[in-house]
Amino acid sequence: MTTFKDLDLSNQLYNSIEELGFTHPTPIQEAAFSVVRSGKDIVGIAQTGTGKTFAYMLPILRDLKFSKQVTPRVLVVVPTRELVLQVVDEIEKLAKYINIRVLGVYGGTNINTQKQAVAQGVDIIVATPGRLYDLALSNVLKLKSIQKLVIDEVDIMLDLGFRFQLLNIFDLLPKSRQNIMFSATMTNDVDELIKDFFKSPKKISVALSGTPLDNIKQTSYTVTNFYTKANLLNHLLADRDIFTKVLVFVSNKRRADLLFNVVEEFFGSESCIIHSNKTQNYRIRSIRQFDEGINRILVATDVMARGLDLDGISHVINFDTPYFPENYMHRIGRTGRAEREGRTILFSTEKEQESKERIEALMKYEIPVLDFPSEVEISKQLTEEERPREDQEISKNRVSEEYIPGPAFHEKSEKNKKTNQGGSYRREIAKKYKKPKTRGDKNYNLRKKRK
Repeated sequence: MTTFKDLDLSNQLYNSIEELGFTHPTPIQEAAFSVVRSGKDIVGIAQTGTGKTFAYMLPILRDLKFSKQVTPRVLVVVPTRELVLQVVDEIEKLAKYINIRVLGVYGGTNINTQKQAVAQGVDIIVATPGRLYDLALSNVLKLKSIQKLVIDEVDIMLDLGFRFQLLNIFDLLPKSRQNIMFSATMTNDVDELIKDFFKSPKKISVALSGTPLDNIKQTSYTVTNFYTKANLLNHLLADRDIFTKVLVFVSNKRRADLLFNVVEEFFGSESCIIHSNKTQNYRIRSIRQFDEGINRILVATDVMARGLDLDGISHVINFDTPYFPENYMHRIGRTGRAEREGRTILFSTEKEQESKERIEALMKYEIPVLDFPSEVEISKQLTEEERPREDQEISKNRVSEEYIPGPAFHEKSEKNKKTNQGGSYRREIAKKYKKPKTRGDKNYNLRKKRK
């Protein structure tokens, strides 16, 4: 089995890896190392949690020489602020014994502070697309010296609507650069991006997105509605010995807030939440407290939890069944890391059964259905989206006479029928000279008068 000693690492990098307690590279790290070092364009397809950050940063740091130049040489673009912080932290761990300047920039904070940091000089810049483009337009951040461009979690970046910003960023970069792209899934949008901007890239695919991880035990429950799901979740979470660190996925921000209110009522400060409507400080605090074990339960949406490296998660609970089966794979990849056993539970209503079947078809695995606990209350309360929609075209409170159609406009009074003629002088002049028949022929009237 390959060890990090087998890779051509510098002593400084190897010392950092040893201190972090890593011995063997993951499959994506081993496969990508020589390709990234070769300078060729590369597309890496690997599940979340397989060590993609080290896969591109180890070979980049291996060949990044000391330099006093102010402008950055390596650009890493990621979709969320949380990922910026995480990638910067990972790079700093690897570069502990290397004299490299790393800077993370993202929206939601003072851009002037970031401008000052950029002006002081940086070797590697990690950024979200929007803030990166703002800094580039301000002319403080020069991108013409970029040698390597890394786009991480590109599929979710395109899902978030960052395609326009990415295309603008490509225009600002030098054409002679190495493109490094990592994604958990290969979509049509990702493929188009590769065809347009990559030069004969080497594709590396490790652990296809439809392959269930062997060390994750998957189970499911069939549930009637949102509040019954909430009752079941609270029932499960009450067992603190088994459910020690739980990540709960919800389909959207509104449902996440709704669920958090229910969970917080039962478990108080044990729970926390992240989604894109929360402030930056709130999100960072929630992730830190969950990671450190201060909070036992984290309620999250797909976008915010994507790519976050959170250790020791005992359970991933899919409160809502994801529509895209690949998202299910990303979710369950949060647990069962570092060869530990992970557990996932899927809640599905009758309407979500079709999505569940798509997931099972992708994995070629049928998720076992557990009996619904008899002690859990089946709620009759429905959310707004679960309530049947009544025909609202005609209100039942109105009488039929109100719907008799009448004329849309009334006749104008005599005084209002007058129109502005432009004054008597203008009317007389118009009669005398008339309007030229040929557009732009100012001499038309003069020629006519002479005749």
